[in-house]
Amino acid sequence: MKQLPRGAILLLLLVVGFMILFGIGGIPLLDPDEPVYAETAKEMIRFNDYLSPRIYNEYWYDKPPIFYWLLVGSIKLFGGFSEFAARIPASLMAIGAVMLTAFSATRTFNAQAGFWSGMVMGTTIMLMYMGKASVTDTSLLFFMTGALLCFMHQKYWLMYLFCGFAVMVKGPIGVVFPGAIVFLYLLAARDLGRMTRMHVLPGLILVAAVGLPWYVYMYQNHGMSFIYEFIGFHNISRFAAPLHPKRVHWWFYLPVIILGMFPWTALLVKSIKDAFRKSVGEECNPLLFLQIWWLFVFLFFSVAKTKQVSYMLVLAPPLSILMGWNIQRLFHHYKEECRGWAYGSGFLFLLMGLGWIFGGRQLPELSRYGILLGVLTICLGIAVFFVLKFKKDPELAAWLHVGAGIVTMVMAFGFMMPLIQDRFSVKTVAKTYVETYAKDASAGNAVLYIDKFLRPGFMLYTDIPGVEADTNSEKSLLDVKQDHRGKYIIMREFMYNKMKENMGGEDWELLENKSGICIYKSR
Repeated sequence: MKQLPRGAILLLLLVVGFMILFGIGGIPLLDPDEPVYAETAKEMIRFNDYLSPRIYNEYWYDKPPIFYWLLVGSIKLFGGFSEFAARIPASLMAIGAVMLTAFSATRTFNAQAGFWSGMVMGTTIMLMYMGKASVTDTSLLFFMTGALLCFMHQKYWLMYLFCGFAVMVKGPIGVVFPGAIVFLYLLAARDLGRMTRMHVLPGLILVAAVGLPWYVYMYQNHGMSFIYEFIGFHNISRFAAPLHPKRVHWWFYLPVIILGMFPWTALLVKSIKDAFRKSVGEECNPLLFLQIWWLFVFLFFSVAKTKQVSYMLVLAPPLSILMGWNIQRLFHHYKEECRGWAYGSGFLFLLMGLGWIFGGRQLPELSRYGILLGVLTICLGIAVFFVLKFKKDPELAAWLHVGAGIVTMVMAFGFMMPLIQDRFSVKTVAKTYVETYAKDASAGNAVLYIDKFLRPGFMLYTDIPGVEADTNSEKSLLDVKQDHRGKYIIMREFMYNKMKENMGGEDWELLENKSGICIYKSR
């Protein structure tokens, strides 16, 4: 059996672990998604109820419980809530998914392809960012990747087990996606007869045995409200109706992939093409499976009305293996084919560098670091172009790409994010409210309204649920306007300026403004 050398495993773990774990405890949880999961885990502990998720002290039915359980375990292990405790489960899942990818590519092709598949995946902007986020997506990535890679290696019982856990992370998608990808591959490979050897019926029973008991429990205890909200809204409605109408464009995910797979994007385009045109022998079928995997996910979510950047995370393993396969191929036999990679990377590094330089100017705090990161990115792009075009050394070029990923991550999370964290987290404003204004409100002198976008984070850092002010709901804004009690309002400045007439907020007093997150008080 092909295996990764121990030294390669340790180097891969060192680089990928550094990329994902660096800085995970250094900034607050970012609104609104990260605080939702951490707060739900806190309320599981508070109510001693680990089956029925709650937020704002009320039941809600957004996700199955596995990720909450991981957070609960982490919070208890580390002696209470902290940003590190909230993020470490998702980060470990991301590292695990990278290692699964590397081991699978090794077994499918060779150790060099496996090593570079893992290195590519672990140094992309997509994994760098999502691996640090306390959200369910990396857990889904781990279990869905495990299921599909087990199919590649004909480990069918393990495949079904992974699917069962994926269902417990994010719902029916955990079995529907692997099932659809496997079926389309068998159809394309004219190997539908393989299904007779896959123990399909007993396998689905295993999926149900792992994934269904919680759903049955929730239905028995919460009735049709659970079905309507979890299945109806969070699954069917999100496919059929946009959660964010401004994102409904067929091309939405193209820039997500181009940016998310940086610094490897130029090699990605070449690898997809080469896997179709230049694969030979036994490598053809696994490459076909990887192509169907990423294409299905991309097309499915492009058709779906709700667009979320994080949905593209499950593309990272197949795309990374395609590039790992191509890297080892270019190392040994096809160095003359690196011309496209050279020009593509040179252009994309230049584009990204200019993006950092001019984008940083939009936020004054980041101007200096944006220029520095932009210059470093452009310099690395020039080095990659020179090494590929003139030295024809793809191995050195690959390591320069790794270096670009590390530089980007350290600059972004070591220097830039700490400067702008208050733009993306309500934590500082929440602390100010508790220290200065909460006593007045709790004495009955005022009611607290909180912008829906900020409410999870505010609850997480204060244990005060407040009353939701949904700036996208006319009814919610009218309720605020018609409430003639004294009010404190936690709201984003730009939403206040946009909606103040609808809320009756023209005469509200601005008490605090921290990087665009404000505390207002009605006069």
